[in-house]
Amino acid sequence: MLAVVLAHFVAAMMAPALVRLLGRRAFLALALVPLVTTVWAFSLYGDVRDGGTVTTVVRWVPGLDLELAFAVGTLQWVMLLIVAGIGVLVMSYCAWYFKDGDKGLVIFTTSFTAFVGAMLGLVMSDDLLVLFVFWELTTIFSFLLIGFEPTKRASRLAAMEALIVTTLGGLVMFVGMLLLGQEAGTHRISEILADPPSGTPVTIAILLMLVGALSKSAIFPFHFWLPGAMAAPTPVSAYLHAASMVKAGIYLVALLAPAFATVPGWHLSLLTLGTVTMLLAGWRALRQIDIKLLLAYGTVSQLGFLTVIFAIGSQTAALAGLAVLLGHALFKATLFLVVGIVDKQTGTRDLHELSGVGRAMPAVAAAAVLAGFSMAGIPPLLGFVGKETVFSGLIELAHGETAGVPGWAGWLVVAGLVAGSALTVGYTTRFLWGAFASKPGVPATKVKPLNPAFAVSPIVLAALSLGLGFAGAALTTAFSPYADTLVAGEHEEYLALWHGFGLPLLFSVVAVVGGLALFWVREPLCRFQKRTALSVNAEGVYRFLMRGVDRMAVEVTGTFQRGSVAAYLAIILGVVLLLPGYAVVRGLLGDETRINVIAYDRLAQPVIGAVIVVAALSTVRSRRRMRAVILAGVTGYGCALLFLVHGAPDIALTQVLVETVSLVVFVLVLRRLPEHFTNRPLSRQRFWRMGLAALFAVAVAGFLLTTGSAREAEPISATFPEASKEFAYGNNIVNTTLVDMRAWDTMGEIAVLVAAATGVASLIFLDTRMSGIRRVYDIPYPEGVEKQPTQPGRRVWLPGPRTMSPDRRSIIFEVVTRLIFHVILVFAIYLLIAGHNEPGGGFAAGMVTGLALMVRYLAGGRYELDEAAPIDAGILIGTGLFIAAASGLGPMIFGGTVLQSYDTYLQIPLLGEIHLVSSVFFDIGVYLVVVGLILDLLRTFGSRLDRQIVRAEKKADGSPDDATTEQAVV
Repeated sequence: MLAVVLAHFVAAMMAPALVRLLGRRAFLALALVPLVTTVWAFSLYGDVRDGGTVTTVVRWVPGLDLELAFAVGTLQWVMLLIVAGIGVLVMSYCAWYFKDGDKGLVIFTTSFTAFVGAMLGLVMSDDLLVLFVFWELTTIFSFLLIGFEPTKRASRLAAMEALIVTTLGGLVMFVGMLLLGQEAGTHRISEILADPPSGTPVTIAILLMLVGALSKSAIFPFHFWLPGAMAAPTPVSAYLHAASMVKAGIYLVALLAPAFATVPGWHLSLLTLGTVTMLLAGWRALRQIDIKLLLAYGTVSQLGFLTVIFAIGSQTAALAGLAVLLGHALFKATLFLVVGIVDKQTGTRDLHELSGVGRAMPAVAAAAVLAGFSMAGIPPLLGFVGKETVFSGLIELAHGETAGVPGWAGWLVVAGLVAGSALTVGYTTRFLWGAFASKPGVPATKVKPLNPAFAVSPIVLAALSLGLGFAGAALTTAFSPYADTLVAGEHEEYLALWHGFGLPLLFSVVAVVGGLALFWVREPLCRFQKRTALSVNAEGVYRFLMRGVDRMAVEVTGTFQRGSVAAYLAIILGVVLLLPGYAVVRGLLGDETRINVIAYDRLAQPVIGAVIVVAALSTVRSRRRMRAVILAGVTGYGCALLFLVHGAPDIALTQVLVETVSLVVFVLVLRRLPEHFTNRPLSRQRFWRMGLAALFAVAVAGFLLTTGSAREAEPISATFPEASKEFAYGNNIVNTTLVDMRAWDTMGEIAVLVAAATGVASLIFLDTRMSGIRRVYDIPYPEGVEKQPTQPGRRVWLPGPRTMSPDRRSIIFEVVTRLIFHVILVFAIYLLIAGHNEPGGGFAAGMVTGLALMVRYLAGGRYELDEAAPIDAGILIGTGLFIAAASGLGPMIFGGTVLQSYDTYLQIPLLGEIHLVSSVFFDIGVYLVVVGLILDLLRTFGSRLDRQIVRAEKKADGSPDDATTEQAVV
């Protein structure tokens, strides 16, 4: 099952190449993936026919008990056929809907294929957390597909609207999932459904999950986003918003119904909101002029209908629900694809302008009529078969056979759904008449010649709607395993075209007659709707709220983002004091809190601490920037000494390296800043700042004392020495923790470094990181100036200083650089390789290499830096991140787990036996990321500032602005 999902994502990654190679025909190649999935789904029928479940579990992070669990039962099997089967036909349809060279075709094919994979993962997930991941992936891909044409304002607004509504609903659902998993003791869906928990927390969890389901399936009050999403291309509407994505919420309701249909609030919320949605959307569909928008409101109405069916929670309703679920996917996908054909061949979707289209495209019209009859519940289509059984389930509800629903409420739901069915017949008739009929007084619409292949998909779907109408017995057998998981009624129901004379048939007749009557009075009805339309609607409320959020964001930003670093810092410290600080005070005042303080372990600790305190106080008293930076560095080096005294050489080494790099960067920046902080007299605000700093210091001390004294359980680090050898094959606990036992944390940290480097590049390197790299021999010299730099083919060591003025060169520094540069690099490589057993590692090695580059820069200037590292820092960073990720995923190829380590012993001449661990490749990735970050910092605060200083000096001297040589500017 995991392979099925991954196959679609792999196909999505291949889509850009296929589009460039095949053009729009790439859709046909990509359709092979869901086609194979459909065949595979049919092969599972024998396993799920008798109520069996096919499962797949892939251990992901065993230490955290995370696993990729998938399961396919009857409900999932039906959804698989809908998602994959209709996906094949819609993707094939796209090959004729789009044209070669259409803008955005690459991103469309990629997003569409990935969406199919995400939807398959959603319906097969047997873990709440995995389900949520795929749930949100469908939201992201639908956002990309709805916003297919970002230059159109309607597309952008519709995409944002769908994203915000469904994402907020998904987050609420996620809270419910976490709560349900906590109460059940597991997140495995099959285990929760087999032994459902109960109680108030479970009720709250289920209601929160229903919020996500209702928002995803556009149920009132979230119904407004789906009609707006019709700004998307028609294939998107046919698949995401008719056959696939909007079914996710319905699927979740159907999934939870067998275990939780009796929880308080289930029937009240779902039956009420579903009925209101069906009536409201059906009523609005009657007045639509755009036939695509008409179908959109019809889709919302039908989703309300499906919500009511699965909310009933009986065997009859479940059986009917699967039939209507399948029927709706078939007829709605057909109708949307037909709309796409009409739009492409006529250039309009306005039903007032369309006339005689049915005569011009009889096959397309016939497919639309079959699908429309199925939607209206006309025999012998599948829609009629499902609706007849639905009415039987509604009668059981009205008779009080469903627990928790009084009879009067049941009859209200029956009346609402019969009225909604009449509306369905009315807007279906309006659609067929508007799209295909010849209208008096309206000239015949010009229809372009139709490629027969363009109509294959809707015709196949319409034929399935007709053929499955006669397959009631087979469908009953296929759907019964799911229906049997719910409460049985007094009568055993089945799917068939004929149930005899009774109330269900009477309801169908009333719906058809009422719908035709609504169509007959369509013009007066539209005028009546226009006169009685409410000025306030759900979409208006949404836009009002969003404007309020935007306005509040502007006000908050204007209040707190004032461009003052001091203000930002004061706000941050104030929040820490008010929230965590308050908790610490309560903890310290509590009777159960016991503070255990050990003054020091060694006499050196208080001595070093005193030096740090003196340096810190001197830093805040200093008026000179350089002195303050050096004193701040003393506090950092003091911390490193404390780490060393406490027996942590790795951390001490890292602290020293970071402090040294920071000092160099600070000094480089100080070149462009005044010597003193300010010449103005100190204001009274300094006392407020001093008080805030003191309180914050007390709060931090309180955090450390409280948390350090509150430990009751044995720390997890107690097992690290043993795990370091057995699990990570190393003796250096610090390094094995970083690259083995808690490698995910390190992956996150280097991701932060990548983000920081990207931020630096975005702010400073406006064109490219390579723009500042200028090798010495590439510098043109003006006429009359002796050419000092060496030429290609004649290289010398440390050529950069030759571009500098003699008064800025240091011969001693250059000699020392020549002596120690390679030694530093060798030491860095040693730290990189030996870090698994000795102090070191990828981060420390990267910092040491960065210091070596700093030495080259300080000795020879910016050209020397480019001689030392003539490479784009972004390439180094990207390569490092890729190597780290690949080293983590690599073990999966050999049947291992993510970030699993392997070790081996190598015999190397002269060096002897070396113990090599696979995690060294992860360290190499960290090393490259760190080196790339330092390169970015050096080129930003070194080379770029050098140029600014040079220009400023030339401007002050009145020299021409010619920066071709270093000698000219100095």
